[in-house]
Amino acid sequence: MVVGMSLSTQPSPDAATTHVDAPVLDVVVPVYNEEVDLGPCVQRLHAYLRAYFPYRFRITIADNASTDSTADVAQWLSTELPEVRWVHLPEKGRGRALKYVWTHSDASVLAYMDVDLSTDLGALLPLVAPLISGHSDLAIGSRLARGSRVVRGAKREFISRSYNLILRGTLSARFSDAQCGFKAIRGDVAERLLPMVEDTGWFFDTEMLVLAERAGLRIHEVPVDWVDDPDSRVDIVSTAMADLKGIVRLLRAFGSGKLPLATLREQLGRNPLPVEGVPTGLTGQLVRFAGVGVASTLAYLALYAVLRTFAGPQWANFVALLVTAVANTAVNRRLTFGVRGNDGAWRHQAQGLIVFGVGLLLTSGSLALLNTAAPGHSKPLELFALIVANLLATAVRFLMLRVWVFRSRARA
Repeated sequence: MVVGMSLSTQPSPDAATTHVDAPVLDVVVPVYNEEVDLGPCVQRLHAYLRAYFPYRFRITIADNASTDSTADVAQWLSTELPEVRWVHLPEKGRGRALKYVWTHSDASVLAYMDVDLSTDLGALLPLVAPLISGHSDLAIGSRLARGSRVVRGAKREFISRSYNLILRGTLSARFSDAQCGFKAIRGDVAERLLPMVEDTGWFFDTEMLVLAERAGLRIHEVPVDWVDDPDSRVDIVSTAMADLKGIVRLLRAFGSGKLPLATLREQLGRNPLPVEGVPTGLTGQLVRFAGVGVASTLAYLALYAVLRTFAGPQWANFVALLVTAVANTAVNRRLTFGVRGNDGAWRHQAQGLIVFGVGLLLTSGSLALLNTAAPGHSKPLELFALIVANLLATAVRFLMLRVWVFRSRARA
């Protein structure tokens, strides 16, 4: 958060007329010591928007504590071009600049692009059009999507693809390119989403996109033509370390449940389309529950086999089922039904033990029935009877967890 910071905003002399009606699009250009490139970049961007963008627009130069003549250039541009304004921030950080300008903008759609204009401007209208129409919530230019054309060295290509693979493996990200400097977001979405984004540097983009996905927002991807800037000043090593720290922080936040993503999903998220006769979210819950169930059954059988070497079948069954039932409830609570944090955890475990009692009756009853029907039976037959009983107990368990224990989360 940029709270209590000094801010100087220098609008053009025509600002009074341009701000009577809020612009549809506000394009932010974050800069740090870009006195050479800033002028040509903004002039080119302004000329393009004047010629091809059919709605009111604004260009905001966000000066990140520059120490050269960037501020002078920005002030001159705001004087010469009526749709241009500039903002000076006393602290560095691309994420800090974007968050401040976006949260104080009155535009319907907010975008940003790097000052080097590595991305072809022809992708700008396809980027923001789905946001203007309301079809999507965020939009990103992707250098890794099919149809994109990219010119850059093998080193940067390898780093970019590796980073996105890490995001997929750790945070289950589904977007293809987190760090392309060409993104947009609807103003109403930014108002609710950006207060959750903590990073003030290069990880800002990734954090925003991951939170948006987790909240059920729709992210539109546009393949872009992109040419690498050989004069890029990004410190790859320090940026990579900051990104890894950001990933770890997000994993901890998701694990603790401190982020109010459920509230954001209720306000802005796009819930799955309803299917007649199928409760919302049932398919996904069944898949996750089945995966947890397979792991639990294997753990139960292994533990039962170990206990059975020195205990009777009923005691071995009781202990193995109790241990795996506690673990099963905890895992299903988080993965299958999406319940985060510690609120209600003890109540859920107590209810889970009641469900465990139902499973115990089914499995113990199967053992008693087997002993009555086939005295002196073999251990393989005993295990087979327990597997059948556990399948039935699993079905009952899922229904009880869904409609009773976690019923408030059944729609997640």
